[in-house]
Amino acid sequence: MTGRYLLDTNIVIGIFNGDALLQRRLANSTEVFLSIVVLGELLYGALKSSRAAENLARIEQFAISTTILDCDSETAYRYGALKAESRRRGVPIPENDLWIAALANQHDLPLVTRDHHFSTLSEIRLESW
Repeated sequence: MTGRYLLDTNIVIGIFNGDALLQRRLANSTEVFLSIVVLGELLYGALKSSRAAENLARIEQFAISTTILDCDSETAYRYGALKAESRRRGVPIPENDLWIAALANQHDLPLVTRDHHFSTLSEIRLESW
C-alpha cells in the first residue's frame, strides 16, 4: 500500500454519500489524485442533479484537496495501448474508464474503484475499497 491513490468516480461518490469505510481510507491516504475525466463525470452528475449548486460546491471543495491529473500525449499513447488490449481480450471498457486507467498507468498509481472491468487490464494496479 503506497498511500497514494487515483480515485475512480464511484469512490468519490461513495465518499460524498458518507461511506464510512471510504472516508477512513481517504483519511489514511498520504496523497489523493483525481483524473480530469473523473472531475468531468462528477461535474456532469452535479449539473444534472436537482441540487446542482450544493453538489458543485462539494466537488469544488473536494477537488481543492486533491491533485488533478490532466491528459497529455503520453496519456494518449497509454490509452491506445489499453484500448487495444481490451479489444484483443474481447472485453469492452467504457471510453472514460480507459482514459482513467491510462492516467493510473502513466503515473504509476493504484486505481481505487469498485468497477470490476478494470481487472481485465494487465497494466493497472487496482484497489477495491
